[in-house]
Amino acid sequence: MTVSNTSKRRQPSLAQLRAFSAVAEHLHFRDAAAAIGMSQPALSGAVAALEETLGVTLLERTTRKVLLSPAGERLAVRAKAVLEEVVALLEEAEAVRAPFTGALRLGVIPTVAPYLLPTVLRLVHDRYPDLDLQVHEEQTANLLEGLTTGRLDLLLLAVPLGVPGVVELPLFDEDFVLVTPLGHSLGGRSGIPREALRELNLLLLDEGHCLRDQALDICREAGRADAPVTTTAAGLSTLVQLVAGGLGVTLLPRTAVRVETTRSDQLLTGYFSEPAPTRRIALAMRTGAARRAEYQELAAALREALRPLPVRVLGGDRPAPAAR
Repeated sequence: MTVSNTSKRRQPSLAQLRAFSAVAEHLHFRDAAAAIGMSQPALSGAVAALEETLGVTLLERTTRKVLLSPAGERLAVRAKAVLEEVVALLEEAEAVRAPFTGALRLGVIPTVAPYLLPTVLRLVHDRYPDLDLQVHEEQTANLLEGLTTGRLDLLLLAVPLGVPGVVELPLFDEDFVLVTPLGHSLGGRSGIPREALRELNLLLLDEGHCLRDQALDICREAGRADAPVTTTAAGLSTLVQLVAGGLGVTLLPRTAVRVETTRSDQLLTGYFSEPAPTRRIALAMRTGAARRAEYQELAAALREALRPLPVRVLGGDRPAPAAR
């Protein structure tokens, strides 16, 4: 049997690769050590040992900062890929041992979490009692970063995303409704034309929320060239209270209406004429996820569990009508 020279070389350890990858990401030894739970001396030693094993200089150290060498730039990509494959290997082994066990790190956007998590948590508790569900509420950009880097396993958010390497499992569509203060001419009405949005003082969420972008898209579709924003809010609860105070109107997804509008008697809701503006909510996973079959089964179970909500469930025998 012929043994290649490559196989005779010393092999880097996973700890060395993890240390180097952390330094390459943070370009700071203290921050890198904190990120992976390693002492700074141990991290420095691991990187130095990796340099010795590979026979190349990976970092350029100065008194003020750490820089990647040209070799370090190239090998950081490889190190990250190796570590991701190791994570995938462990996930595959866990999935083979027993489905719906161990940790499942679920990322959820803020405009979904308060309204759907009760259903999600109840489903997991009743049907998958051995699943350790860990919920992370973050904005879409952070969730996608977490999914692609392996920090998160599954996302619950608005789609389409159009992100390579991410598979969407659609759950349902839901309409937007118009929320107005008492006395507003459109408050309590049905059959509101989208064109009415052209002249309204529309209150929006802060930058970074996908619901803000969806509302602006709806305005553009209604023929509104611009949507000047003088007041914004960090969450839907604050947004609705601003409406109750008479500062303007806003758009809410149907799943949020019951929770948010019952906190004040100074609000009215209006419904758009068909087809009403909508958003689609889905689970999202990495392409080729080791637990793909589990996530697909979870999506199917969620669709059934969500049918009592005022949404149009996708898939299954027949979409559920949106209740009013």
